[in-house]
Amino acid sequence: MGVDGFAMVEGRPAGDARPPNPALPLNTTQEEPLADLNDSPLHVDETHARAPIANPDMIEPGVVEPGRALALADFAPPAIGAGDRLVRFAYRLGLSHPFRKRSKTRLTATVMNPLPGDAAAGKALRSGHFLIHGFRSAIADTAFSGPRLPPPFERLVHGFRWLRDLESGGTRAQCAQVAERILATWLTANPKPDGTPAWDVGNVGHRLLNWITHAPLLLSGQDRAFRSKVLHTLEDTARWLDRHVGKAEDRLAEVAGWAAITATGLILSDGKARRLYGEAGLVRALGELVGDDGGVLSRSPLCQIEAIELLLSLRACYEAVRAEPLPQIQTMLNLLLPPLLALLHGDGGLGNWQGSGAISAQRIDELVKASGVRTRPLRDARQWGYQRATAGRSVLQFDAGPPPAARQARDGCASTLAFEFSHGADRLIVNCGGAAFAGGMIPLRLEQGLRATAAHSTLTIDDFNSTAVLINGRLGSGVSEVEVDRRTLSPDGNGPGAAGSGATRIEASHNGYVSRYGLTHRRILILRDDGTELRGEDLLVPAGRKGKRGMIGVALRFHLGPHIELAVSTDGKGVTLALPDGSLWQFRSGRDAVTVEESLWADGQGRPLGTRQLVIAAKVPRSGESFSWLLKKMR
Repeated sequence: MGVDGFAMVEGRPAGDARPPNPALPLNTTQEEPLADLNDSPLHVDETHARAPIANPDMIEPGVVEPGRALALADFAPPAIGAGDRLVRFAYRLGLSHPFRKRSKTRLTATVMNPLPGDAAAGKALRSGHFLIHGFRSAIADTAFSGPRLPPPFERLVHGFRWLRDLESGGTRAQCAQVAERILATWLTANPKPDGTPAWDVGNVGHRLLNWITHAPLLLSGQDRAFRSKVLHTLEDTARWLDRHVGKAEDRLAEVAGWAAITATGLILSDGKARRLYGEAGLVRALGELVGDDGGVLSRSPLCQIEAIELLLSLRACYEAVRAEPLPQIQTMLNLLLPPLLALLHGDGGLGNWQGSGAISAQRIDELVKASGVRTRPLRDARQWGYQRATAGRSVLQFDAGPPPAARQARDGCASTLAFEFSHGADRLIVNCGGAAFAGGMIPLRLEQGLRATAAHSTLTIDDFNSTAVLINGRLGSGVSEVEVDRRTLSPDGNGPGAAGSGATRIEASHNGYVSRYGLTHRRILILRDDGTELRGEDLLVPAGRKGKRGMIGVALRFHLGPHIELAVSTDGKGVTLALPDGSLWQFRSGRDAVTVEESLWADGQGRPLGTRQLVIAAKVPRSGESFSWLLKKMR
């Protein structure tokens, strides 16, 4: 037996977790007081927690270090014959057409775009504006050259990602002139490669792939000279990418480059050598992009989505020429979807992780439908770093992994041991998110703050980040490893929990504060199987045999979802949360008062919505301390 009235059926103990303090009712007249944590069937005491467990289905605890790529043996280049290997080798040496004269550049097929765009953004383009993350910017006022655009606009403008939106915003006749006009302006501003963001490998890869995928929009006009210029620009850009793809700014940018090279080899005439060259590079880059469980090493759901979209666009190019797609493309899609689905809440949208906003359920549904992959969310994406638990109508998402390595981070956040929690379509506990959208409706000056530990629902010491947040989306030193232990608590027929439900218990700890304070942060989350109760305990445990002297300031932050009404209890240790669906929840602190402060939350359109956060702040000794809390549905 592992807990009073419950049996441990997964995992084994991980550390010396002390029993949490009891949670108290909101006031003395409360009709339905909260149960005392020590009397609950979900309470874990040290005696039971150390009991030996024997179960062949248990999930073993372990240390999660920064993710590693798939082994190249798992993702080998496609097998080809000796002749094709010779052609590919010659192309790699710079001999584009080693055995015959190069023909005139032309497109051999029309690609059907596999993903719909944003119709509202497409209509805005027709009216003369770029629309990104809720922010409108006049096309006429846009700087198409030089490093003067915010990062989201750089990716939109220089990657020509707006073409998909424009295609969804009207008929081809209505949109073609708009596309040609913007392209002509861009070509005039960028006549040749230079060191500006327009020629970052990631932007060039997206640009080339989008030109090919949406070629009818760009080549439908009557101006033959312009069509010839566009075709020559396509070939010249592909040739530049052939030489520079290995200098990509990160792995995802490299995948975009290789996907564009492969697509160009498929769609442009006499492209076999380029296709063979691109396929080999693409497979190698894909193997270095993701971890063992299919999560991209940047740990960003936005990057996960981008990787899937790149592969879907490339697969559409194979289909356009009636060629069999690389089998590794479908293999990678099968790997990428389950971890992404693990970060969906009850409303079908994404959680706010690693700079992402709450991407809408519609966009995720469109992505899944286009992929053709039928799968379930990955519950234990341990290498990607996220744990998911579902109970009744409740969903718990827990960041139980180290932040991405500096070379892999894109909008990297110091979010270790943060969590999000939703019930039905309502999100109760969230992270701020939105760092990747900064430069739209979210001001650029907030970008670093939104990546900080305090912008996530977790613990901070003296307002320091658990991992250093640097400029340009990078991260510094801090959390290097995370210990994780996940188990199931089930009723065993004895004790006070015999007639109740079981629970999922996840425990994790990180070493981000060890170097500065000598303390390890350990968090325990217990979610009942009916989804009506989430219990937590946060512990600061000395990393050495003896804790340091002095006092530190600790703050536990619980950022709230939008449209939640609050009422603070008379003793200051509890808060009632009234959700939009009419349900009532109670949040209780076991020892310190709860204060309400302002916060913000980024939705899927990149719009910042004003919300609030619950904060438990205290001065505690550097020798260690514990904080217990409880979130319970009352009706």
